[in-house]
Amino acid sequence: MYDITAIGELLIDFTPDGKGGMVPNPGGAPCNFLAAAARCGARTAFIGKVGADAFGARLKKVMEDCGVDVSGLIEDDRYFTTLAFVHLSEDGDRSFSFARKPGADMMLELSEIDFGKVLDSRLLHFCGSLSLTDDPCRGAVLETVRRAREAGVLVSFDVNLREPLWKDLGDAKRELLNGVSSADIVKLSEEELEFLGFSEPEEILESCGARMVMLTMGAMGASLMTKNASCRVFAPPVNAVDTTGAGDIFGGSAMVELLAAQKDIEELDEFDLMRIGSFACAMASYSTEKQGGIPSIPDPMRFI
Repeated sequence: MYDITAIGELLIDFTPDGKGGMVPNPGGAPCNFLAAAARCGARTAFIGKVGADAFGARLKKVMEDCGVDVSGLIEDDRYFTTLAFVHLSEDGDRSFSFARKPGADMMLELSEIDFGKVLDSRLLHFCGSLSLTDDPCRGAVLETVRRAREAGVLVSFDVNLREPLWKDLGDAKRELLNGVSSADIVKLSEEELEFLGFSEPEEILESCGARMVMLTMGAMGASLMTKNASCRVFAPPVNAVDTTGAGDIFGGSAMVELLAAQKDIEELDEFDLMRIGSFACAMASYSTEKQGGIPSIPDPMRFI
């Protein structure tokens, strides 16, 4: 049995090297999420598609080295692996541009998904902006999520808004809200909360059917809430140089701690939420002191 299976994209992040150039790093929100979860001891698996090219081969090897089961990863010679170009501000915050017309991740089809892995998992994770922009991937992911929830598998969703990928931001809002309504656990940032039209994260619990919400606030920490408990956790002070992957590392670490609690979400109390959020904030915060996503994941033992 797997603790966590993720479905979605693997891609290459080209990040600034500090010398005016860019270096390729393995990335993609589900990739970073699973790598963090695996680093924390979870049994993980990935479902998705890359190109049958050098970048796809590298991504597969990196995930294998992280301890992630990649038998559900398809290498397709008809499409290239998606490339993302990360632009960093002076304080380490980032923006993105993409080479994806189409990228292999967009072309994942329902018939290619190993539902055995999904149904043999405690939790299924998916993300928003890349998985939900286009069919066939969008339809395949949402049907996988539907079947997982029907079978009693927990589902987590990271909004992960990437505005440059959408031709119409109205479409983005509609599809991301669909993702929110399809999940038990929703993770999003303050900017994403506003983009989706909510003034408070509690509104997601009240109107969208989610059972748990995690609102990340960068250096200010995070808020976690269910219908029965809530908490605010603060991030440790760090010297941030690159925030790439920090939100994914938060999510993967948090889900490992959630599963370790061995409680239904409605049974979690404030202490449980504090433990989950504090650990995830520490993992995410210290990851920003190094460049890249996966290479920056800290050793979880330092926070236990």
